[in-house]
Amino acid sequence: MPHVVVKMYPGRTQEQKEKMAEKITEALLETIGCEEKSISIAVEEVTPEEWNQRVYQPEIMGKAYTLLKKPGYVPKNT
Repeated sequence: MPHVVVKMYPGRTQEQKEKMAEKITEALLETIGCEEKSISIAVEEVTPEEWNQRVYQPEIMGKAYTLLKKPGYVPKNT
């Protein structure tokens, strides 16, 4: 605990993803006080064409009650 899954469009470098994971790890250590060995972070790349069906509808709209930060966009193909 915790396990973080970041879903994003393809195109970031491995270096960018690793830096993001470092920053997320730092934020978790600072804010919730867990041990670093307890943290896992995954990246799932989702194409823009699949975003609405695979992420926006099921995970953002479908689980809106779980969002701590809501997006400021609506996909074009909603």
